Amino acid sequence: MAYLEASGLGRDFPGVTALNDVDLRIELGRTHILAGENGAGKSTLVKILTGTDRQTRGEVLIDGLDPHADGSLYDQISYVPQELNLFQQMSVAENLFMPFHKTGHGGALVNGAALVAEAQTYLDRFGIEADPRDLVAHISVSDQQLLQIARACTNAKMKVLILDEPTSSLTRVEVKRVFKVIQDLLERNLAIVFISHKMEEVLQIGDDYTVLRNGEWVESGKINDVNEADLIRAMSGRDLSFDEHFRPQSPTDEVIMSVRGLTGARFDDVGFELRRGEILGFAGLVGAGRSEVMQTIFGFLKAKGGEVSVEGENWVLGDTSKSVAGGMLYLSEERKHHGIFPLLSLRENIGISILSLTCGRMGISSRLETEAVQQVIDDYDIKSAGMSKRITQLSGGNQQKAIIGRAMATRPKVLIFDEPTKGIDIRTKSEIYRIMRGLAEDGVGVILVSSELNELKKCASRIVTMHNGRITGAFETADANNETLVGAIFGTEAKTDERTVQ
Repeated sequence: MAYLEASGLGRDFPGVTALNDVDLRIELGRTHILAGENGAGKSTLVKILTGTDRQTRGEVLIDGLDPHADGSLYDQISYVPQELNLFQQMSVAENLFMPFHKTGHGGALVNGAALVAEAQTYLDRFGIEADPRDLVAHISVSDQQLLQIARACTNAKMKVLILDEPTSSLTRVEVKRVFKVIQDLLERNLAIVFISHKMEEVLQIGDDYTVLRNGEWVESGKINDVNEADLIRAMSGRDLSFDEHFRPQSPTDEVIMSVRGLTGARFDDVGFELRRGEILGFAGLVGAGRSEVMQTIFGFLKAKGGEVSVEGENWVLGDTSKSVAGGMLYLSEERKHHGIFPLLSLRENIGISILSLTCGRMGISSRLETEAVQQVIDDYDIKSAGMSKRITQLSGGNQQKAIIGRAMATRPKVLIFDEPTKGIDIRTKSEIYRIMRGLAEDGVGVILVSSELNELKKCASRIVTMHNGRITGAFETADANNETLVGAIFGTEAKTDERTVQ
């Protein structure tokens, strides 16, 4: 019998039907995969199931009861969002047990010592490498993602846990740890709703599945009865090629950026060269130093030593404004915090980067801005009900395309993509891969940082591997096999002793 049930669910917004006639049955003790491309309606459905939003039509039942008649029923549904949603300037322990009154720590005063002691048991259980007293802002992105899952599990009333892309920033070891926690919850007769675009994880962890497409129910069934191709076909409405690659055609030998002896807080003596017309991939475990290297080159982080040159000119380190002015852009893996202006519209998010094209003596020209923004929307096939819509109302894939389009409107020389397809469906991934290939073939220097080997092998001309803050190898993608790459990623088989990867 279904514990959480939706029947004929619909949700309308002005001019848009986000959900139409959707059915869902969630049973205790089982993992239910909620599948669909970005924009399929998954987020709207989750908001209704958790009581954040209310359906236009249809019915939701929790344990056979109507939560609209008894709002406390929603306390049984816990949700972990895809984007990080933590209080950065509060401690790990405080984040873990907020709101305090729901986790047994409420009252006139909160016992800090008890909070820290209980927090440590959750940190041990989830393998979070932090002290309960640490500020969240000071712990790694992967630990923050694990912390969000742990926080949901502090809800003693929880019967259903909804996980939205819970492994997008996690290593294989951390993913196994999350799967172990999921298995423990299932054994306690809780239900898991698992949302992910990683098909291998879906097939491994799922019991049941429901597919949405364009806001409508497509099919439901048992995971054991389908394969990866079946699910992709149901989500996209068509077959996709698994063998297509997106490496640029004919990279040149011209060096567009050279990095020598670069040293920072979490990496040491890093050197490599980026050639015009190639996509240079960076592989490694979370914490290997890949993002820190790129953020240091761009100026987010301070360098301790080393030098960088772009098109033969010495690069000024430690100043992001000079990096942008000089033609370098860094697209962060955290869209919500570092990529978009969440309170602004799609138009404003794109227009803010092209003020030099739209400003005159009397201020911003509405006509010029509209034309320029519409050109970006058309060029990058950004799906939106209108440019006046708040950017957070777009799917993750369309937000990412808006960020890329905004970046390209400034005509950069070097573009660094850090986990650009995090939380994005397979079809939209292919669109972003094509965009990256087109940029490289147009002469932009492209660096791709990714935790997914398949993504790097599909897109990168060459792959540089890192482990514990050092480069351990450099490989021509066409000649590299997974065993060799994984060995270099884990630091067990260094392939080059050169300080600069040519």
